[in-house]
Amino acid sequence: MSDGPVLAAHGVSFAYGDTPVVDRVDLAVGAGEFVALVGPNGSGKSTLLRILLGLITPSAGTVECLGASPAALRERWRVGYVPQRHLLDLDLPATVEEVVVSGRTARRGWWRLAGRADRDLVDHALEAVALTEVRHRPVSQLSGGQQQRVLIARALVGEPSVLVLDEPIAGVDHASQVLFRDSLVHLVEHHDTAVLLVSHELGAVADDLDRVVVLKQRVVFDGPPADLAATGVSLGVHDDDLPRWLEELGP
Repeated sequence: MSDGPVLAAHGVSFAYGDTPVVDRVDLAVGAGEFVALVGPNGSGKSTLLRILLGLITPSAGTVECLGASPAALRERWRVGYVPQRHLLDLDLPATVEEVVVSGRTARRGWWRLAGRADRDLVDHALEAVALTEVRHRPVSQLSGGQQQRVLIARALVGEPSVLVLDEPIAGVDHASQVLFRDSLVHLVEHHDTAVLLVSHELGAVADDLDRVVVLKQRVVFDGPPADLAATGVSLGVHDDDLPRWLEELGP
């Protein structure tokens, strides 16, 4: 890992009107670190991700992404982002493979044709999210869950330095979650990629996480999964028990 964080928030706050959403949050993620960000609905997780990526401006505090403010970051391809809801234009007559290949464009340059290395990365990404068999199908014909997996594959092929994922595997079957986990671990171990994952489904990655950060407007826990498990929390999270045990954690 490098010395300094590749993604950091310093005293970050944000509110929608008079409603505080994120309150004085400090967070740092280092290169090659696999961090899960969890919390009940409305705890500020998605808002914090958007602040870290420079998509919204905090009302207080500062953010650093790869050593610069997000607005000043020149090599945008170094940051991969999979949002909670798909942003695919279903009127676009693009195939799954074409959408995934587009994840290489920013890094390779639009003027360069895809080479063997690009094609190999696309093949691996499609296999990782179990979409190889539908690679030539228009994305408009896929289910919502499949479309989300297309976005995950597009992020993976960019080989980002930082990968931020907001509930990327909601509704994805267990076998696909395991393949997805293998791809994340490969990025962390072989490319020193920092991964910040928001998910209610931590069972597939629980053994690979370096830290779990629990957010309830403020950070109420930040440490190794074993320390959280020692309090009686199971990271094999079910659909409805995450908010319950989180209510027992507080400032």
